Amino acid sequence: MSTAFRKLPSTALRQPQDFTISVPHERIIQLHSLLQASTIGPATYESSRESREFGITTAWLEDAREKWINFDWSKVEDELNTFPQYKMSIHDKGTDFDIHFLALFSEKPNAIPLILLHGWPGSFLEFTKVLDILRTKYTPEALPYHVIVPSWPGYAFSSAPPTDENFQCEDVARIFNELMIQLGFSSGYVAQGGDLGSRVARILAVKYPEAKAAHLNYCSMVDPGNIDEARYSATEKAALQGVREFREKGGGYSLMHATRPSTIGLALATSPLALLSWVGEKFLAWTDDDPPLDEILTSVSLYWLTRCFATTIYPYRERFASKVTAGSPEYYIHRPMGYSWFPKDMGSVPRAWIETTGNLAFFREHDRGGHFAALEQPRLFLEDVEDFIAGLHLA
Repeated sequence: MSTAFRKLPSTALRQPQDFTISVPHERIIQLHSLLQASTIGPATYESSRESREFGITTAWLEDAREKWINFDWSKVEDELNTFPQYKMSIHDKGTDFDIHFLALFSEKPNAIPLILLHGWPGSFLEFTKVLDILRTKYTPEALPYHVIVPSWPGYAFSSAPPTDENFQCEDVARIFNELMIQLGFSSGYVAQGGDLGSRVARILAVKYPEAKAAHLNYCSMVDPGNIDEARYSATEKAALQGVREFREKGGGYSLMHATRPSTIGLALATSPLALLSWVGEKFLAWTDDDPPLDEILTSVSLYWLTRCFATTIYPYRERFASKVTAGSPEYYIHRPMGYSWFPKDMGSVPRAWIETTGNLAFFREHDRGGHFAALEQPRLFLEDVEDFIAGLHLA
């Protein structure tokens, strides 16, 4: 095991445990057996539309099934285990949460801590390309940041939320803030998030003094109602039309997660092919260009092999009750806020809307990229984050 990027800062309060991904072989054999035994329903009018306007096609699922049967998870493990990984127990409200995270620790004295927060149906996998760029670009002595990529409670190798009480994004934020404190970053860090991660990053920047700034690449909100549409660029108008179409035709999954998380959670735990259909569709529909099939299979394999799908969708229950919304005055970010705008993201609302949600100190519009920005456009994403941090003058 390489020791590069593994030296914690002297301010760390506790030492996390080293972690290596090692899925039991029996679980992988079971996955292959289930895939081989599974059947795919007959083609329908809806599942034959190459436009995928009604969801994935029969042909795509048949092809994905065959490739998944021959998918080599061991190669994925080997690659992921080249990144420093850890677990740390965080005690919160009477419960101990074992939080899994990837990290690149810098040996530079004034390195800035940065926490990267995934969403759904993402995972820490969203940021491995970014980490790979950083460890290639910098030595441990020159890396300008301590980069922490945690798995949310209930995702991948982190502990699941409790079964006897409600658990929400506010709880996730509190746990992650404590994680950063225990790692030695109580003097300040920057939070970055997309999708649901943008919600947690917003909470951190609003409620916790340790979070000095937030960079987002997602902003789910309703029309503020007081902005002249003449201010919108042609690009913004096109993206906003996409946002509206998504809300009309693509948001059904969210309603299911919000209202029947138990049913969908139990149902998708019975079949890897069902999970692939439900999750794989999102990687196809929410990206600018279709990602490589192996990339989708890696993410769905992680969900299946860690048996985590049912414990990943709890944030959607906040859809009808949570006050944590980008447009809420209570969650206006007064600290510096950065934003990266990608045209094919279903949260690509106009800049004028985003400006109503925080102290916008950095904004960059891109001409390509979708919902999974760090996965789709890792270099553009990283450049934005680095430029935003440079403008903060925190070092």
